[in-house]
Amino acid sequence: MLKKAITLLLSLATTIAMAAVDVNTATEADLDSVKGIGPGTSGKLLEQRKASKFKDWPDLIARVPGIGDKRAAKLSAEGLTVNGTKYQPAAAETPAPKAKAPAATTKP
Repeated sequence: MLKKAITLLLSLATTIAMAAVDVNTATEADLDSVKGIGPGTSGKLLEQRKASKFKDWPDLIARVPGIGDKRAAKLSAEGLTVNGTKYQPAAAETPAPKAKAPAATTKP
């Protein structure tokens, strides 16, 4: 019986630890609980949120210094969300194929 209770408590703690943290509703402690966010970053996030809530990930990246695409992807993987959505990197644009140069012609 005791083993079952301990197992239940551990699984509950794991579930809570893996819960998503939304940047628009999180407290400073909630933000600090996300791996990769420390007091400096949580302070920046909260300061920007005072002005207005974040619309989406591109808005967050544009407004918070030190968070770019790479870091946004890492923070999202650790459970941070913006309005309940995980970070989705913009589709990388495929460069257009280069036109072949005309073949050199030799004069007879």
